[in-house]
Amino acid sequence: MRLHIKIKTKNQIVPFNHQHLLTGVVHKWLGWNQEHGDLSLYSFSRLEGARTAKDGLLFENQSSFFFSAWDENLVKRLIGGIQEDPMMFNGMQVTEVIMQPTPDLTEKELFYPASPIFIKRQTENNTEHIIYDDPHANQYLKETLANKMHKAGMNDETLDVRFDLSYPRAGTKLITYKNIKNRANWCPVLIKGEPETKAFVWEVGLGNSTGVGFGAVK
Repeated sequence: MRLHIKIKTKNQIVPFNHQHLLTGVVHKWLGWNQEHGDLSLYSFSRLEGARTAKDGLLFENQSSFFFSAWDENLVKRLIGGIQEDPMMFNGMQVTEVIMQPTPDLTEKELFYPASPIFIKRQTENNTEHIIYDDPHANQYLKETLANKMHKAGMNDETLDVRFDLSYPRAGTKLITYKNIKNRANWCPVLIKGEPETKAFVWEVGLGNSTGVGFGAVK
């Protein structure tokens, strides 16, 4: 299930590196839960509706983002949190929440990112950020998705996940999250599998750290 969250703004400037602020309000609305972390079974998009200003992103009148989750109880919890406290940050306030049931994705194979897809692996000395054209990128992408599916009690022997390297605007984005720089991917992903698997991806996103604003898909 997905929630489309409409936001009222009044010429607010939001810092370029605001992902931790958006994550903070999502976690505030959810309250305590066991879904935070790399295997969070939810995802949320970046804020839409801004134009670039000198000191950050300018939201003149309105903005929006979406939140998706595999567990409908999390969706209900988020709605309750918004109703209790619709204020966000930098003067932004939620004005409307629209619920969208998970659609039939049987024929869909190409998924576009709604927030950068982040893949990381721990090496002996540091954390490596994996780029979409890395030889191991597809393997890691599938591995993380399979782990999330296992957590949800799902399995799909037909699953195949790979970045669409033919996409002409494929690239990366450097996202600073609480002073930590993360190299994430802005590239569509091709997914073959059961309809339930595609629905799961639509809800929980792709890659690591979907619980802090990476990897949501349209």
